[in-house]
Amino acid sequence: MTEPDLSFLDPSGRRPAPAARHPLSSNTPAESLVANLRAYQAELESQNKVLRYSQAVAESAYERFETLFASVPLALMVVDEHDMVVQANSMAHRSFQPTERDRPLIALIPFVCQQDAQRVREAFVQAQDLGHSEAKEVVFLINDTSRITGDLHIAHIEAPQTSGAPLSQFLCAVIDQGPLLAERQALQHSALTLQQRNEQLHASEKRLEAVINSALDAIICVDQHQRITVFNPTAAALFQCSASDALGSTLDRFLPDAAQALTFAQLTTQALLGEMTALTASGKELAVEVSVSFERHAEGETTTVFARDLTGRKKAEAHRSELEAQLRESHKMQAVGTMAGGIAHDFNNILGAILGNVELAKADCAADSPVLESLLEIDKAGRRARDLVRQILTFSRNEPPQRSAVSLAEVVHDTERLLRVTMPPAIELHMHLQAGLPPVLADVTQVEQALLNLCTNAVHAIQGQDSERGSIHVEAATVQPDQRLSERLGLAPIDYVALTVRDSGPGMDATTLERIFEPFFTTKPVGQGTGLGLAVVHGVMRTHEGGVDVQSTPGQGSRFTLYFPVAAGHAPSPPAASPVAPAPLPATATATTEAPTPRHKPHVMYVDDDQALVFLVQRLLRRRGYEVSGFTDPHEATAALREAPHRYDLLVTDYNMPGFCGVDLVREARMIRPDLPVALASGYVTAEIEQAALLEGAQALIHKPNDVEELCATVQRLVGGDNHAAG
Repeated sequence: MTEPDLSFLDPSGRRPAPAARHPLSSNTPAESLVANLRAYQAELESQNKVLRYSQAVAESAYERFETLFASVPLALMVVDEHDMVVQANSMAHRSFQPTERDRPLIALIPFVCQQDAQRVREAFVQAQDLGHSEAKEVVFLINDTSRITGDLHIAHIEAPQTSGAPLSQFLCAVIDQGPLLAERQALQHSALTLQQRNEQLHASEKRLEAVINSALDAIICVDQHQRITVFNPTAAALFQCSASDALGSTLDRFLPDAAQALTFAQLTTQALLGEMTALTASGKELAVEVSVSFERHAEGETTTVFARDLTGRKKAEAHRSELEAQLRESHKMQAVGTMAGGIAHDFNNILGAILGNVELAKADCAADSPVLESLLEIDKAGRRARDLVRQILTFSRNEPPQRSAVSLAEVVHDTERLLRVTMPPAIELHMHLQAGLPPVLADVTQVEQALLNLCTNAVHAIQGQDSERGSIHVEAATVQPDQRLSERLGLAPIDYVALTVRDSGPGMDATTLERIFEPFFTTKPVGQGTGLGLAVVHGVMRTHEGGVDVQSTPGQGSRFTLYFPVAAGHAPSPPAASPVAPAPLPATATATTEAPTPRHKPHVMYVDDDQALVFLVQRLLRRRGYEVSGFTDPHEATAALREAPHRYDLLVTDYNMPGFCGVDLVREARMIRPDLPVALASGYVTAEIEQAALLEGAQALIHKPNDVEELCATVQRLVGGDNHAAG
């Protein structure tokens, strides 16, 4: 037997030297045996020391293993081949049995979820064959609320036995992957979020690009050197330059004033630079409104310039100013018309008194009386004044005339004959009428009056210049006004016949053009014009739902165009029947007709707020055999009628009286006595007044001032009809 080297077991190095071998020849057999026994004993003692040291080392290693097994921060378990947990460290117990109410760690497989159980069994089989294996991301169900997701590492070991074959066991380590999975999920979530944000950023860039490209304003982005980096399609259209040509050029190429203003506007993030002059690529100037926005970033700064084209706005403002001026003119004309109507009402009463008293004075004068000539002149002047009042009413009335489908060409030709007779020989009249003109809805008398006024005004304009020679052109054609003209004149989108009168006169300046339709405005010397001619034309066209357009330039004459609406169907229709009562009998038929001779004189109640007119009517009717009761207060007239309703055979009342309306008196009279004939008199009868009077039961409407014989004929007709009905 080889003697082992156990010197490392004697720390002092005092190992006893072996006994000297004596030759057998010198020792007895007993002594030799004793020596051998001692040597063997020494060797056994040395081996015992080795064994004790090995046991100490093994126990130390076991203690280190136990310490390592217990303190390692992993869940470690020793599982036998029957899945029974032979040994488990404290980390395993804390992980798999966190509370006393949880199930104890006796076996491993019951903790594995059903989806991973088969995979774990296969890992144990693989570890038995290969010595080790692992199962990734195994879910261990601890209790109803908690679980562990970890990697299971398995190592196959064999535990020796004192007798028999070693036991097959498995050392299992569970590495909790929860934090790693959470971090992995967080990273995946972050990656997904980053991807979504990138997509949103890309979509935002697309939207921003779409907004910039579809913006109605020109958008230009420039860098810190004022070189263009963005040029949207609106800017390309506004400045008439392609984006490829504009990119890289400086801003002052298109906005020279804005480029200078940017240096003063950088104290804020945005600024409104206001209206500026821009230049197109060809050098054409444009009026634009400019605002800027500044953005500072790491690479420098970007300035965004917004330019809005003001061309359309300026045109709209000019058009609006034109419409506002037209509206002011319309309001002014309406106010003047209302005033003229009120003046005409009072003036009618005065004229009625004058003309009526002239008729009475003429009847009282002998045929050879020198006073008769003066009375005739007074009558002539009064009738001229009456015609003037009628012109004022033509301008001021708002009710539509009695229109019918008439041939404008025939009306113009009829007026031409009168014009050629009265026109000076030095002025030429030319007619240019389109063939086949459609009929228009018009009142023949008012159309003739408007055409006469325009031609007369043209004659006076030509005669007012140094050379009295000139020409007047009358033209007529079918037109359809464009939108701007229709808006300016207030025309409907239909066909019109345009009647144009242009002259070679001196023309008018802008100041005169603004006032030509004002009543009593004239440029003629005093006594040579009333200033009502063009005002009457304006009133005629307004009542005809048409319009009048004026174009004039100093030194180039004037042009008046009247727009008459074409009749529907282009077919003339008979004149509409008037809703008023039948016309009074002609003066020749009633001048010598005596009043009827009933059992008593017909009694007429006349109500008017003008005392002179009441006095005149009383004298006129009493001379013709009527009994007349005159009242200036409608309330007194109502009381008298209520006191003796059958005393009166006719009621004639004025329409417009202070604090009272003639229609109200008609209504009261019909309530007091329904069969009493009633007539309403007024110098300003509108369609509304006429309709209201007829609805209340008035049998006639008397327009003031009228001829004496017309008034008497109307009274005789109404009184005679009443007597006839009574009889």
